[in-house]
Amino acid sequence: MGIEIERKFLVDVARLGRLCDGEALQQGYVATTGLTAVRVRVVGNRAWLTLKGEPRGAARSEFEYEIPAQEAREILEEFCGMVVAKTRYRREHQGHTWEIDVFDGSNAGLVIAEVELDNEADTPALPDWVAEEVTGDPRYYNVNLATRPFSDWPEQ
Repeated sequence: MGIEIERKFLVDVARLGRLCDGEALQQGYVATTGLTAVRVRVVGNRAWLTLKGEPRGAARSEFEYEIPAQEAREILEEFCGMVVAKTRYRREHQGHTWEIDVFDGSNAGLVIAEVELDNEADTPALPDWVAEEVTGDPRYYNVNLATRPFSDWPEQ
């Protein structure tokens, strides 16, 4: 079984500096039950179908399969409600690759950094542009941002 272990953080964009070489992503959710999800993601001319289990701390089961990009676009159009759009940037920091997602559309204004870990006990050094940790907060799960976007949050 595949396991994804990651921590998520909000980003202090004032400290982040310039971002370069981002990839535009579109992703939608075909089926969800509780906190499990079936996701379709398109990045350029490549696409993946991903099944994610319910989070347990920073870990969750994950199975990912590459699929034809045109079929993925058709799935997004036919079977997914709102599509989450974002640009992903990567930045190295003290031995870890951080993925910085700058959201677009109804989630514009939201910037999240994720770092994947080998095990839950890992404690990576945090860059100075990392702010509040939101690893366990379901509002920040992409599957939830698809149905309750950041722009609809009352505290915005």
